[in-house]
Amino acid sequence: MVSNRVPVPKDGTSKAGGLTVALEGALKRSGGLWFGWSGETVENPSDQAKVVQAGKITFAVLDLSQKDYDEYYAGFANRALWPVCHYRLDLVQIERQELDGYFRVNRAFAASLAPLLRPDDVIWVHDYHFIPLAAELRRLGFKNRIGFFLHIPWPPSDVASALPAYQQLLQGFGAYDLIGFHTPQDAENFQRCLVRENIGSPTGTGEHQIDGHTVRIGAFPVGIDTEGFVRAAASAERNALVRRTKASLGDRDLIIGVDRLDYSKGLKQRIEAFSCFIRSNPDFRNRVTYIQITPKSRSDVPEYQRMQREIAEQAGWTNGSLGEVDWTPVRYVNGTVGHAALAGLYRMSRIGLVTPLRDGMNLVAKEFVAAQQPDDPGVLILSRFAGAAHELDGAILVNPYDTEACAASIARALRMPLEERRERWDSMMGRLRTNTVEAWCQRFLSGLSDLSNESLEPHESINADNGRYPFSEAAPA
Repeated sequence: MVSNRVPVPKDGTSKAGGLTVALEGALKRSGGLWFGWSGETVENPSDQAKVVQAGKITFAVLDLSQKDYDEYYAGFANRALWPVCHYRLDLVQIERQELDGYFRVNRAFAASLAPLLRPDDVIWVHDYHFIPLAAELRRLGFKNRIGFFLHIPWPPSDVASALPAYQQLLQGFGAYDLIGFHTPQDAENFQRCLVRENIGSPTGTGEHQIDGHTVRIGAFPVGIDTEGFVRAAASAERNALVRRTKASLGDRDLIIGVDRLDYSKGLKQRIEAFSCFIRSNPDFRNRVTYIQITPKSRSDVPEYQRMQREIAEQAGWTNGSLGEVDWTPVRYVNGTVGHAALAGLYRMSRIGLVTPLRDGMNLVAKEFVAAQQPDDPGVLILSRFAGAAHELDGAILVNPYDTEACAASIARALRMPLEERRERWDSMMGRLRTNTVEAWCQRFLSGLSDLSNESLEPHESINADNGRYPFSEAAPA
């Protein structure tokens, strides 16, 4: 398993988290290696991974230099790949040294991973940080099965082509055996990019031939630990924060939003929609409270620093213009809330407001549904631009750019009859119980393990001498 951040256990425990739990669970069953960045920057990082053994899992991590961090992570990954994949071309920053840094770090990580690999290892690479990793491993002579999963959206070709080194990135995908996306739309967008750039050729449904190598492409929507979250929500009434919050609300209904601070989450539009709802429905004044929990994210990136100020100012302006002495319409929390407390807050909410402008999946939407009381569930309002909209058919789907329509959906949800709320919730819970995070892991790994031997044949681009694979310091932008 390869991911940007690796949760190395400390004091005998590992870090909890939806995806982390899933990946760790997959490794615990079979045993294996989890490789990636330690999360630390040091002056002179070693090229040898630090290894920690915990049960059947070997955790292996590398530190980064500040230069590598600035160029690979804060730079190309989060100022070029992230905005393009979220359809925000206006925020793309293209710096040649950051592009070089991205490929340089991938090359260094491949070289450090190489001594730890065995010939029969199945390798699963995660997310946009490591797109070139398989190609670098192929250059080193590895013929293992290698799969890749993208946890963010993949845009259509007219948008994706704004990426620096666009063709080289697409060519690099050809070193994988199986490529997974959250939605059929993302998988289709990606295949159309390959066709439009004349990189290989389609050979069948979900298959593409690149340099004589068959790459399979499909949708694998990630799930959550559904039953685990149900249990956490049911027992969260004893949580101190949940009890205090419930007491502070009185008889008001709770609307909740939980998002990492990011421009893709549509926070400005969401607060404006809530303001529009209150102005358009004065009978709900002092009868509802909207809590927005937004942990800080990437605070060293200028765009995120500016956004943090803007959202805080907007929440303050909304409270100043709409609030009353005994009522604060928006409670904006710029910090983290524990897993148990979050489950309890979801459970006591009448509405889950999940309205990103673009999202690969959005597990908050699924967690909100799983946390509800079966006899009196809340309503999920969900952006049609979130991957979760492909599965959660019981949600009220909205266009987050349409402020008045979102406001009307809030009013509709608050007035929704109990019978309709139950029907919608039952439909969504059926999906969540079938498509758990464990099932997601099993589907992808089974697909990768079941690939025919033909798909493991080396292809032209793994030959470092043929010049076809231009991931080098001199790669053209």
